[in-house]
Parts: sequence; structure tokens; C-alpha cells
Amino acid sequence: MSAELQDLYQEMILDHNRRPRNFRAIADARHAEGYNPLCGDRITVYLTVGDGGTITDVSFQGSGCAISKASASLMTESIKGKTVEEAQALFERFQRMITASGETPIDDLGKLTVLAGVRQFPVRVKCASLAWHTLRAAVDARNEVVSTE
Repeated sequence: MSAELQDLYQEMILDHNRRPRNFRAIADARHAEGYNPLCGDRITVYLTVGDGGTITDVSFQGSGCAISKASASLMTESIKGKTVEEAQALFERFQRMITASGETPIDDLGKLTVLAGVRQFPVRVKCASLAWHTLRAAVDARNEVVSTE
């Protein structure tokens, strides 16, 4: 990856950390809590699913490192309007991207591609994936705190 592209990706992560999109609670929505004990990230993901399994609204609240907040922000933008099945498939692709070896080509996942660099830092993979695992718990309406451990 070129230094220019790396700088652009870093700036996008910082922007989503400073001004996270969809950072709010949704009343009467499915929700789940997530916790990353290594970094201290805490997040709640809110989700409404309409007829046909379409995600009509999604948001998050919480605190954490820049990667955790940016990942949650980018996730909410990426899955709103998709079906639960499409969001699940995107989760699988995202998970493969951030856990692949450094030599593995990066799939184009749109804006989510900015988080591909975390695979160079295994501890940061948990920061980037926390919102996604919490989303899965919200979809399943599990009443438990999701942990990256």
C-alpha cells in the first residue's frame, strides 16, 4: 500500500473517531453490549429490522479507541438498508480481511477497506471487530455482553 493511500486511510479513521456517524441510541430497538477488556472499549449497538429482514436503522454508543469507534461508525453506514443476511455476509468478508496475513490481497469493501491495516497489529483486530460481533448479538437478540476475549 502506498504511503499516500495509508495517509488517506489514517485520516478517514481519525475523522470517524472524531465525528462518528450514527452515534446515538434508538428507542425500542434491538440492542447488545460489547466489551474489549484489552483496550477498554465499550459499545452498545442498536438495530431496527423491518419487514423482509431489512435493517432500517442502526446506531451505536460507547467509548473506546479510535479504531473501535471508527469501525462502529463505518459499520453503521455500511449495513443500513441491507438485509440481515447481507450484513452477515459483509461481516464475514470484513472478518476475513482484518484477520488475513499481510501478504493476502485486500478485498475491496468500500470504505471498510480503510481498516485493513489492523491485520498488521493482532491486538487491534479485536478493536476493529468489536462492533461487528456486537451487531451479531443484537441481530440474534442475545441478552449478554459480547467480549473479544
